[in-house]
Amino acid sequence: MSEEKQGTANNSGFEKEDMSPLGIFYFMAGLAIVVVVIYFILVGMYRFLDAYDRTHQAPVNPMAIKTGIDPQTMSSKEIRDKAEATFPKPVLEYSEQTQFVKELATQDETLASYDWVDQKAGIVRIPIDRAIDLVAERGLPVLPPGAAAEAGGAKAVIKTKAATNAPAPKQ
Repeated sequence: MSEEKQGTANNSGFEKEDMSPLGIFYFMAGLAIVVVVIYFILVGMYRFLDAYDRTHQAPVNPMAIKTGIDPQTMSSKEIRDKAEATFPKPVLEYSEQTQFVKELATQDETLASYDWVDQKAGIVRIPIDRAIDLVAERGLPVLPPGAAAEAGGAKAVIKTKAATNAPAPKQ
């Protein structure tokens, strides 16, 4: 069968069994028409639903405060100032994110500064970087090899003293 096709092929530039360019053009034109029709159907449906929603809108609560805030035309600072002027007091929280950022800044400032924790006991707060430098200079305290057993014994003595000072349980 393949031999028959080879023998009868004509030299017109394309095979007769292929799709014709005219068929592809009709398909694309039909597709474009369907897309345009669907577009107009959707636009009409949205306009109808918008009009329906506007006519069936619930009335505004008469207790609601009219603030006059328009987020489309006002900047965030103007909105905040207008809301601050019209919002009933007390305002407990403006922006959770802003408050969190301020809290982190306060904590960072505390960790990076010198201050007295307990002046009577001589306890001072120093910045973390300075504490790291001091530990690097002086090193960590290390117990001698025989002191570990003594330290364990001292803890046992402290626990025993605490137990003897504790009131006897009632029976």
